[in-house]
Order: sequence, then C-alpha cells, then structure tokens
Amino acid sequence: MTTPDPFQMDISRHIWASRYRAAGEADIHASWRRVAQAIAQAEPQDRDAWTERFLGLLDQFRFLPGGRILAGAGTDRRVTLLNCFVMGALADDLEHIFDALKEGALTMQHGGGVGYDFSPLRPAGMVAHASGTIASGPVSFMRIWDAMCATMLSTGARRGAMMATLACDHPDIETFIDAKRDAAELRHFNCSVLVSDAFMRAVAMDADWPLVFAGETQRVVQARALWTRLMRAAYDTAEPGVLFVDTINRDNTLAGIESLAATNPCGEIPLPPYGACDLGSLNLAAFVRAPFESTATFDHAALEDATRIAVRLLDDVIDASRYPLPAQAREARLKRRVGLGITGLADALVLLG
Repeated sequence: MTTPDPFQMDISRHIWASRYRAAGEADIHASWRRVAQAIAQAEPQDRDAWTERFLGLLDQFRFLPGGRILAGAGTDRRVTLLNCFVMGALADDLEHIFDALKEGALTMQHGGGVGYDFSPLRPAGMVAHASGTIASGPVSFMRIWDAMCATMLSTGARRGAMMATLACDHPDIETFIDAKRDAAELRHFNCSVLVSDAFMRAVAMDADWPLVFAGETQRVVQARALWTRLMRAAYDTAEPGVLFVDTINRDNTLAGIESLAATNPCGEIPLPPYGACDLGSLNLAAFVRAPFESTATFDHAALEDATRIAVRLLDDVIDASRYPLPAQAREARLKRRVGLGITGLADALVLLG
C-alpha cells in the first residue's frame, strides 16, 4: 500500500529534503521511522513497541520534534539532538574566557546554539590589578564570540545562534543596549538585558540607578533615562530584549539548587549553566476531526494520549543524545528538563470553524 505524501506545499518538501532528510531516505515517512527507532533505543525494554508508538506520534506531523532531533537521530553524524545550551558561568580572567569560547565552539560544532551571561566581565576602562592591563569590556569579548560563530558557519556546520545577556546595573549596560544599532555588529547574537525588580522600582520612582561592578559603584545614571534608552533601541532595531531575571528565578521550580541568568538563543527557556533545550511541539491542527465540516470537533482524548507519548519521547532524547561537553550531559541527565509546546492553534481554530 502506498502511503500518502503528507506535504501539501513544495516548499515544505524542500525544507525536509535540504535540512532534515538523511542519506537514502525516500520520503518523510522514512525520516520519522529513523527518528522513532533511534529514540526508542533509550527504552530499557519493549523497544519495538515504543518505536511504533513514537512513529504514530510523528506520523502526519502530530508531533514536531526539535530540528536537531529530526535531523540527527539515527544518523552516524557526531551531533547533539538538543537544539541549544546555556553555557557555563563566565569568570573575569582571560584564561577562563577563552576556555569558555572553546566550549562554545565545540557545542556549535555539534549543532547546538549557545547562551552566555557576560555580566561577570569587568567594564571597559577598568584596570585589572593583577596584570596592570585595562579591560576592554563585555561587548568587545562578544565580538570574539561573534567571529567564532561566523567561522563555524564557514566550516559547513549547521547555522549557529547565540544569546548574550548583561545585568541592568553593569557599568557597560549602555554600550550593550546600543551595540546592535550598527547593523554589522554582533550579527550572530540575540541580546537581552537582565532587568531586576529593583531597577523597575527605580524606573517607577524616577530614581537614580547605580552601575556597579564587584560591589563598587562605578557611576550613577537616571533609571528612567536608561529604560527609555533600552526601549528606543528595541523599537529601532528589535534589540535588545529584556529578561525579568528576578521573576524568572522566583518562579523557577528548581530555585533551591540553581540560579538562572541566561536563556537559549531564541529565548524559549531560561537555563542554568550547561542546561539544554530538549524541545518539541504538538500540532493542534492534527487533532481536529471532520475539519471544515459542521460536525468538526477537537479530539481531546487523542491529544492527551499524544502528550504522554511526547513527554516520553523527549525524556528518551536526553539519554539518546550525544553531548559536546561532559558537563552538559551531567546537567541534562540530572534534571531531565523537557520543553513540550504547541503549534497550529490558529489553524485548529479555522478548521473548527
């Protein structure tokens, strides 16, 4: 029996063929089976049964796994199945900074994006007493990361992405806010300011705002002027974003054992040092029965069943994946974070009338 082609548009088939198809795969059904079989190998028993469950979940795009899962699972390529990572906390010394750069390069080589909090780096113009040199500031080091990312792209690695964050009381925050007004600057970075509750109170009160490094106030600015500068940059250039860092940590269910100061490059999820994105989405449009008909209904029971299987699949990805760094493997396997989302909401509503 011939399985129907699920693609309704040529561009969809092209994207599968150019980005996700493994060598020798005749159609998307072969890709789905490859992924299902590879991920089911993480199961301790009944692997054939779990292969079929996972295959049924993937069929007809009911579940869309993260791109690295679809492209890498079951292949012989030395890649990670996790889309993005927040990297280890930076330390304010040159040796550690370049060790962190190396970790980022290795992660990108395996297909993962990276996020960093650059707040620990001393501001431009500050003297490093141990060496007598003058610091160049976080944004200057971000340029080195940006060049590294561009170089990795030139090797044929999958397109890399990066997130940079900086605390709202860092003395270089204005340079960070304005950095991407130059369209040629930091082209491989998304940028976000870590906005604290205290800063928002200062904005509301039109109060002064101290810019601090290592516990010492370097200078004082007007909070509302700094907020206005941030908003204008975001309006003009779509950068930077804001992360309400105190809210993020307050709402984190693992707040007792970790601190969050950065997200993955696309900003879906704040992560601790060496944390990873293990992502997938349930396609709500695929759960509409009798679409466009007067009897159209949404199959809640099927969605509930698919949710359980999707969580199981994503949990198995943690064990099935390669990891660029041992610290990333330890973090993923210890906390077993998964990110299960939805897509197709608007389409589902249209199909339901």
